Amino acid sequence: MSSQVEIATLGGGCFWCTEAVFDEVVGVSDVVSGYTGGQRPNPTYEQICNGDTGHAEVVRVTFDPAVISYATILGIFFATHDPTTLNRQGNDRGTQYRSAIFVHSPEQRRIAEERIANLNAEGTFDAKLVTEVSDAGTFYPAEDYHQEFFKRNPNQGYCMAVVSPKVSKFRKLFADKLKK
Repeated sequence: MSSQVEIATLGGGCFWCTEAVFDEVVGVSDVVSGYTGGQRPNPTYEQICNGDTGHAEVVRVTFDPAVISYATILGIFFATHDPTTLNRQGNDRGTQYRSAIFVHSPEQRRIAEERIANLNAEGTFDAKLVTEVSDAGTFYPAEDYHQEFFKRNPNQGYCMAVVSPKVSKFRKLFADKLKK
């Protein structure tokens, strides 16, 4: 990896799913589950679950743009969650599960907005994308027990039913982007 790193902050529903996918992406050096996009400082998981803090469950992905581009990161993001359902991913419902990209630069905003426009124009999905694009604000890491949840709990029911199929889909669609 080069000495350059970039950050992508992405909300694709439950952060256990999104983290598990990006942990396997070549060029990604760190993935942290957390919260952003809300009003309450230092929110807890319980507060987030109440749905009244305005935060989304997100992952902060640290990657080397010389190895994997931001556009490719977004390609993986869109392929491994449903960006057409407002405030919902599967049975997970609430604003904390919204599809969201929190951008760290004008260039990231341009790329994200272009990607959304292109996916809509191409009719890639059966409905228009509802993914919000917002400026990155304060990121709050989730509690320790949420970090690397899938790696530590692969046989937990939610992990087997929801996380594992998303990871499998990533592996199939992006075999060339898997860490060796």
